[in-house]
Amino acid sequence: MNFLIMGPPGAGKGTQAKILAEKYNLMHLSTGDMLRHEIDNQSDIGLKAKNYMNQGFLVPDDVLLSIMENTLTSLEGIGIILDGFPRTIPQAEGLEAIFQKLDLQIDYVINVHVDEDILINRLTNRAKKSGRTDDTEEVIINRQKVYSELTEPLIQFY
Repeated sequence: MNFLIMGPPGAGKGTQAKILAEKYNLMHLSTGDMLRHEIDNQSDIGLKAKNYMNQGFLVPDDVLLSIMENTLTSLEGIGIILDGFPRTIPQAEGLEAIFQKLDLQIDYVINVHVDEDILINRLTNRAKKSGRTDDTEEVIINRQKVYSELTEPLIQFY
């Protein structure tokens, strides 16, 4: 069984994904965690992604799709919950191609909705507590704008 969980940054996708992963014995795949792992390892892809993330921009599709295909290939036969991916229609189309290639399907899509004021407040407070450099107010507002423009159309796609 494969899930996809969608929603803006700070909506609680990761929290809900962890609950579902535990309940249904799924592998929780967070692109944010996968990217931060690459950044911590200072890989070429990680350093490239860091620049985009710190400015609140989306990491290019080819980078994310390569990471995703490698990860899904390594998890053959294990149910997954995708957290925060895809974020754009081209990513969704790329993900569909990967799923077809690997003979997989998305069984359930969940969309988490939270009002923008609550999201900005939640992320600003998270930045203070966690010290995450990608959670400045300016970056948060830009991420919400990018989400509205690029990611919300996925609701209709799925």
